[in-house]
Amino acid sequence: DAHEFLNFLLNELVDILEKESSAAKDSPQSSSPEKVPNGPVQPLANGVKKEPPVTLVHKNFQGILTNETKCLRCETVTARDETFFDLSVDIEQNSSITSCLKNFSSTETLNAEDKFFCDKCCSLQEAQKRMKIKKAPHILVIHLKRFKYIEQLGRYKKLSYRVVFPMELKISSTSDDVDTEYSLFAVVVHVGSGPNHGHYVSLVKSHNHWLFFDDENVEMVEESTLQTFFGSSHEYSGNTDHGYILFYEGLGAKSLG
Repeated sequence: DAHEFLNFLLNELVDILEKESSAAKDSPQSSSPEKVPNGPVQPLANGVKKEPPVTLVHKNFQGILTNETKCLRCETVTARDETFFDLSVDIEQNSSITSCLKNFSSTETLNAEDKFFCDKCCSLQEAQKRMKIKKAPHILVIHLKRFKYIEQLGRYKKLSYRVVFPMELKISSTSDDVDTEYSLFAVVVHVGSGPNHGHYVSLVKSHNHWLFFDDENVEMVEESTLQTFFGSSHEYSGNTDHGYILFYEGLGAKSLG
């Protein structure tokens, strides 16, 4: 799966860069034992321990989410920060990335078997939970959850839903007073009707031109070509080429180089 491979690749790069950073720090030639080549160690805003060295991967891909849970009995709000390299969002038929992100941050009620243990009440209570983007990353990676387990079928099914992804995107974050503006620069497309087989192709913007990559074949395409990968308006459609992972670059963000 392309999403699993992306996570594996980014985490492997982090491990390699952190090992190189530690080796440089422990080297006798290091001028200062406190100096970290990839930047200073920064703790999370409400964390209690220091983070590992900040690598190039962290600087470009890492954002921070705030997981807020409000007890409906005592109204105490519990907030926990967590980092992310990509956002996995649920999709609906004939929707857009903007609406998917809005649903991602919508309030969810925890009740019945999903009740929240409130430390103040010292018991399980009904609660409201929501995720907020505290700090938006330089490179925003959005994973569309096109593979869903259907209990009636007893297996995973590919959702061919039409989800419009814009060329430009604005993201609000709780730590910034202004929205972060993004520009689409790459799309990974899943080609196939099911989750257990298929093929991946990609489109990448380079020097203001869109390039289509299919294994060793590369060709230049028009920007309008991306619209053919939004998905299908009807479930039983002959189109099986659907946008799966989107890469947005923050305008004014530092480059990977």
